[in-house]
Amino acid sequence: MAIPLKTKTASRVLHVVEKLDRGAIENWLLRMLVHARARRIGLDWTFYCAVGLPGVIDEKIRGLGTGIVYSPVSLGRKVAFMRALRAELSRGAYDVLHCHHDLMSAVYLAASAGLPIRRRLVHVHNADEALPTPSPLKNWLYREPMRQLCLRTADRVVGISNHTLDTFLAGRRRRPGRDVVHYYGVDPQRFADLRPHKAQFRRELELADDALILLFGGRMVREKNPVFTVDVLAALRRREPRAVAVFAGSGALEDAIRARARALDIDGAVRMLGWRSDLPEIMVNSDWFILPHPEHPVEGFGLAVIEAQLGGLRLLISRGVADDPLLPTARFRRLLLSDNADEWAAAAVGLLAESEPSVPDTFAALARSPMDMDRALGDLLGLHGDIAKNE
Repeated sequence: MAIPLKTKTASRVLHVVEKLDRGAIENWLLRMLVHARARRIGLDWTFYCAVGLPGVIDEKIRGLGTGIVYSPVSLGRKVAFMRALRAELSRGAYDVLHCHHDLMSAVYLAASAGLPIRRRLVHVHNADEALPTPSPLKNWLYREPMRQLCLRTADRVVGISNHTLDTFLAGRRRRPGRDVVHYYGVDPQRFADLRPHKAQFRRELELADDALILLFGGRMVREKNPVFTVDVLAALRRREPRAVAVFAGSGALEDAIRARARALDIDGAVRMLGWRSDLPEIMVNSDWFILPHPEHPVEGFGLAVIEAQLGGLRLLISRGVADDPLLPTARFRRLLLSDNADEWAAAAVGLLAESEPSVPDTFAALARSPMDMDRALGDLLGLHGDIAKNE
């Protein structure tokens, strides 16, 4: 859906993020900036980095003519942090404060109290409702007051999926026009011109030409449950000896993955690639995509699940992955984590027996969805109260 280009002064928007690094939030905002520039739509955005540190995409952001402000005070010094943020809000005369830290957005809203800001948004990207404190008691004590501050003082509460929004609302009914779902825009162009070179890819990894690749792509952290993938691989190899697992990503559980593979005597069938910027190329050369996300809390939005579908992969996903990122063309099995690894392996073999997903049909389904780039950008501008500006 093309955005109608109309002349209108763009709102001055301050996006409060952690830092401009490899996180899904910041990279989604970068995609929106790039797409807006390609569409010749003017955006007047500034990023306020709450941790006060540079990130790996800073230069890309600056290259798009967008400002970055690093907090001079750590978030741990709450009063001083709020004063610094308030000073920036006053100095920049921003029209919109767009907060991206779920419950922690309450701190940013409080800092803006009384300022002539036209619109305040709380954007909820996760359903875990965790606060940056090691104390379970403080987490419990602060959670509801911070939720209430967000619900009462934000002009919009925005969830990245139905489950994420409803979790944040905690049983409250959605308020029409105020509590909304806004899906990440997904750019299919990274996949549009890719052609698989499966034998070559396998040789680069020192695998057999006919190896069947079970791909885990993402952070190697507890929230993604990558170690379970090794158990599934062991069960899968008993049914299909050609199966191997490829892990593309990095994180604290890398050593645990290697240790589990050694314990199951399948370390020769595991490849650890580390963090990769060419995940689409890896996807189109793989056979399955697996995401055994813990069931509680449910994942906010499975961007990698969308990308795996664009890459033509069959999906093995847990009940911890919501329905939102599944397109009508998806070939998938959703299983419980309480199901043993043999059941996951049987599901993988069953998927392999089905016809391959149609990539053209998947692209068409994405273009009809709220995750289409034009529609997502138009909706985002609407959250800010803007119509696209033709530069």
